[in-house]
Amino acid sequence: MSNTVVDNITTRAVKADKHILLPEPADTRILQATEQIIAKNYAKISLLGNAEEITALAAECGANIEGAEIIDPMTDADRDTLIDKLYEKRKAKGMSREDVDKLLAGTVYYGAMLVGAGRADGMVAGSICPTGETVRAAIYGVGLSEGNRTVSSCSIMNTIVEEIGVDGSVIFADTGVLPEPTVEQLADIGIAASAAARALLDVEPVTAMLSFSTKGSAKSPAVDKVIDATKIIQQRRPDLKVDGELQLDAAVIPEIGQKKAPDSSVAGYANTLVFPDLSCGNIGYKLVERLGRATALGPLLLGLAKPVNDLSRGCSVEDIVLITAITAVQGL
Repeated sequence: MSNTVVDNITTRAVKADKHILLPEPADTRILQATEQIIAKNYAKISLLGNAEEITALAAECGANIEGAEIIDPMTDADRDTLIDKLYEKRKAKGMSREDVDKLLAGTVYYGAMLVGAGRADGMVAGSICPTGETVRAAIYGVGLSEGNRTVSSCSIMNTIVEEIGVDGSVIFADTGVLPEPTVEQLADIGIAASAAARALLDVEPVTAMLSFSTKGSAKSPAVDKVIDATKIIQQRRPDLKVDGELQLDAAVIPEIGQKKAPDSSVAGYANTLVFPDLSCGNIGYKLVERLGRATALGPLLLGLAKPVNDLSRGCSVEDIVLITAITAVQGL
């Protein structure tokens, strides 16, 4: 990652003074990361689980978690209230109160409910549980951001082309969640990705809706979908600088953007790239990472009312520390 981008994120995290939940302290990486997060003052941390078990494991692995709060979902004073709250939300879907009680025995689901209830500013999970569980917990407990109906994701790509984005760092979306977005979902992704650029790169978003066509150079239903999604964004959020359909070169290379889309305020200067579907986004970010010698951070979840992020189960302690700082900044 660009040192400029990482330094900016961590500096802002310290100033933000947010409260982040880590619901998987049975993983020693979480405990070791907790020590570093507290030492660096990136966030206030609460660990979820049995206090005796967590304390014993921390001692066993040599992690100093002094300063972290421990919340036990089974004895927490708000447990019954949160069970009632989730039951009211899910009973129409056939979930019984007993089902909810069992579900909230899980620390990831309980943590998401605590974030939704305002007892924390965000959550980082996924070192143990699958991505689907993290996303489901976030939808149940936190819900979607106002006016949005789509959970998606982005990756911060730090490329070796320093004149692009912020010292080469660009937002790619969606890189991890929604395989075949509808026109409306693609519009949601564009708006959420723009917000991510503002929060994570600390710049005004300049968002390109990508295609294999630039301004009518090709005709296809796939192109029409990108055009229609762009129009929806421009109607919903006229304050955003968004344009499409644009090919990748027209989006990020000024000379090509001026030639292919001379009337566009985005072409040539995009710092946020929205792909037409997950195949393009996922393949695109891995191509840039593996063949273009870029580094990738993410996918990070987008579209939630409060930030929840998913870890790779192969994550390092350093990954957990930085994702926690990012989660704190996303909440600004």
